[in-house]
Formats: sequence, structure tokens, C-alpha cells
Amino acid sequence: MPVPVRPPGLPGPEPVDRTGAAPRTAPGDGLARAYARAAGLSGIVFAVLFTLALVLVRQGPGLGDPDPVYAAFYASDSRALLVTVGLYVVPFAGIACLWHMIATRTLLQVLAPRSWSRIPHWLQLASGVVFVCMLFAGTAAVGGAALLTRFSDSPPPSAEIARALAAVGYAMVFVYGVRAAGMYMISTTGLARTVGLLPGPAAAVSYLVAAFLLVSTTFHPVILLVFPAWVLVLSIVLLVRRPTGANTT
Repeated sequence: MPVPVRPPGLPGPEPVDRTGAAPRTAPGDGLARAYARAAGLSGIVFAVLFTLALVLVRQGPGLGDPDPVYAAFYASDSRALLVTVGLYVVPFAGIACLWHMIATRTLLQVLAPRSWSRIPHWLQLASGVVFVCMLFAGTAAVGGAALLTRFSDSPPPSAEIARALAAVGYAMVFVYGVRAAGMYMISTTGLARTVGLLPGPAAAVSYLVAAFLLVSTTFHPVILLVFPAWVLVLSIVLLVRRPTGANTT
């Protein structure tokens, strides 16, 4: 009986792997895991440094403190030293935040190569940069008086001047920085949900927390811990949850 011959030009059947070896990993999978690890580790570093800087900077007097509290702060070298150390920690927290943002953006770009054409892709970049800028400028205004007492022999500024500088710093961080953080959370959550990095329930909670930051009007320092806590949770998810691989949609 003649054996049927496949016409030339037609593709043959796919070869069957009978060796039992693990399927070959797509090149994009290893790259995605590397960026997910970078984003997760830098996010954890940011959350730790931001919390430490907040605790140190908060050793200075607040907006509602009376003049004697400001005078006692100027007379206390230890408290001024703590605030000064906090000011030097803030830049490293901002650098870690930028690392986390860029690594997350690159991971999303690997998983969804056409994500650059989406508006949230650029909103994430803009809101992250604005948050870091407000963080730097705001903490500099709040802690400027501590630097003056540590590195200058001039008399300390009056309580009215120090309180005015603190008010400018509070406005930068609590009014503008917090809302930029909320916008970053919304845009990042949407992009991560699209490529399967965040499950549905986690994305819903993330949207609710971001909306809370957008409408909050409090100057309580606890509100500033919401964003690093969210970054910490996202970083753990990135380290634990395996990326789904390259996605062309």
C-alpha cells in the first residue's frame, strides 16, 4: 500500500517533546521577573526610608504649636539633630521611589509593549515625579529652621517665620503631594490590573484608598503613611506573584 506523501510547501505537524523536559521559557518572562524583583525591592526600601524620615522630621514643632514650643525646639540640640538627619534621609527615600516607579513602568512595558500609547502610562510618570518634587520641597520648608540652628551661629528665626515656612511645607506635602500619590496609585493600579499583576479585589481596594487620598483634607501625619504602605503591599505582590509573561495587547 503506497504511503501518502505530504504535498511540498505545507507545514508538518508540531514536534512532540517526549523527553519530559520543562517547556522553554519565553525570553520576556525572565526579563519581567527581573524588573518585578527590582520594583519590589526598591519599593520596600522606599517604604522603610519614607517612614523613618517622617518620624524624624516630625520631631520639629507643628503648625498648631504655640511660640514656647518653637523656642524649646531651638534650645534642644537633640531634636534639631533628629530633624536634620530626617532631612538627609528624605532624598534617599525619593531616589528609592523613583527607582520603584521606573522599574514598575519598565515591567509594565515588557508585559504590554503598547502600553506607552495609553494615557495612564504617562499619568503614572507625571504623578510620581510631582510627588517626589513636593516631598523634597515640602520637607525642606518644614525642616529649614533645624538646619539653621545646626549649621549657623545666627539667631534662630522667630516662631512666626518658622510657622510660615512649616505652613508652606505642609501645603506642598499634604495638599499637593498626597493627591499626586493618589493619582499615581490610580494609574499604576489600572495598568497593573490590565496585565494581570493585581487581582480584582486588590485593585478595587487600591482604587478606594487612592480616592481617599484625593479627597482627604487632614494634616495628620498618619495620612502620609498610606502611600508607602500601598507601595509596600504592591512590592510584596510583585515579589511573590509571578508575572504572566509578555502581552501584546
